[in-house]
Amino acid sequence: MQEKVSIIIPVYNAANYIEQTISSVLAQDYECWELLLVENGSTDNSIEKIKKFDDPRIRLIILDGNAGAANARNEGMRLATGIYVGYLDADDLWQSNKLSKQISFMKENGAAFCFTGYEFGDENAVGTGKVVYVPETLRYRQALSNTTIFTSTVLFDTRKISKDRLYMPNVKSEDSALWFRVLREGNTAYGLDENLVIYRRPGKSLSSNKIEAMKRIWNLYRKQEKLNVFYSVYLFVGWAFRAVKRRV
Repeated sequence: MQEKVSIIIPVYNAANYIEQTISSVLAQDYECWELLLVENGSTDNSIEKIKKFDDPRIRLIILDGNAGAANARNEGMRLATGIYVGYLDADDLWQSNKLSKQISFMKENGAAFCFTGYEFGDENAVGTGKVVYVPETLRYRQALSNTTIFTSTVLFDTRKISKDRLYMPNVKSEDSALWFRVLREGNTAYGLDENLVIYRRPGKSLSSNKIEAMKRIWNLYRKQEKLNVFYSVYLFVGWAFRAVKRRV
């Protein structure tokens, strides 16, 4: 008997992508899941696109206004009823065997926290051939300068890490902040080195977005993790090198 997976998708003005993303969940060969789409104040027709799907496993949760991605994911976490909980961004896609492979891998390794490899896709979610490979394991100190863990690949086993430890802090780069906290508490993240997710990216990345990403990771080191300046600089250099390497 399959154990239920709760899949959380924050939705904000995702009308151009959300049908394709939901379809990638419906195509899973692992069938025991619930999909929690947390609508976060969209001004497009995302809700109408979601309501086209007639499947009892799909749940639409509508929030008042735009509370941000962290709050949307946390509301999904609060309502999740699955043993496993995972995330999928509203514009990304899963390969059809993503859940089945990842859950088998977690059981084989006794993993509470798992992430997988992924491929960069273009604006149409067509794979570019640039695949990000992941390490077998990541512990806290390794993860600080190696942010290989991509949100749409993550799965947690709530029997091993309780749901109350999986709420994201309301900070920028809230997903990385959660990974750091979970690992700091003594857990290990296990990497399944297979390409099971398409990470959709626009044709051009703006320089301002790159600068913003640098600010966010620096603030995580200094304000969230409370690391000293020298250690933060050391980690930041490693983070920047790996971040560039993944994208080139």
